[in-house]
Amino acid sequence: MMSPQRVRRLRKWHDEAYREMQESLPLRIFHMGLELRVPEDVFPPAGDGSFHRLIRDEVRPSDRVLDMGTGSGIGALLAASQSSEVVAVDINPRAVEAAAANAVRNGVAERITFLESDVFAAVDGTFDLLLFDPPFRWFKARDLLELGTADENYRALTTFMTRARQYLRPGGRILLHFGTSGDIDYLYQLIDAAGLKKEVLATEQLTRDDLAVTYYVFRLTP
Repeated sequence: MMSPQRVRRLRKWHDEAYREMQESLPLRIFHMGLELRVPEDVFPPAGDGSFHRLIRDEVRPSDRVLDMGTGSGIGALLAASQSSEVVAVDINPRAVEAAAANAVRNGVAERITFLESDVFAAVDGTFDLLLFDPPFRWFKARDLLELGTADENYRALTTFMTRARQYLRPGGRILLHFGTSGDIDYLYQLIDAAGLKKEVLATEQLTRDDLAVTYYVFRLTP
């Protein structure tokens, strides 16, 4: 749902960012009071941290939380600082291993169940809060690392948005991070088709190679 020129520019941006990410790994970082170790095949925390801060603010002690696409585990670990029942899933087995190790490292392993799952495939039950920081790009991933930023034809995003309401308890909500470096009009179409209301909780502006993008954190509710 974008012009061919914007598609080409975003592809160039994506490839440059992917190479930079490859070169930065493995890494050890301290983020929001957490120590995280991120191996070569796992997407590291990115952005200005607004999504992560909002996770900590959004989670209630009584919430059962699902962290979809947990990556290095940052979302699940922050949720577990408030909730004692967190499920964290990722399609990347190396991410599941790294996230579980980071949970032990930060003393919250007993509060989180880690599972390898293709979207909801291994997920049981319903939740008060779903967290999702999906891949923004619609390209085919070349390796496990790129699965963190590339979702061919938005298969995973479409599956999540189509089925998410089935996993929400009454009064449940979704915290979703997405930006205009992806096809945000397609996301809006999915939100509308799912019958969800969206509220913008935070925005971040970024310019790279004269291409301006905006990142959003949304709260979605039925």
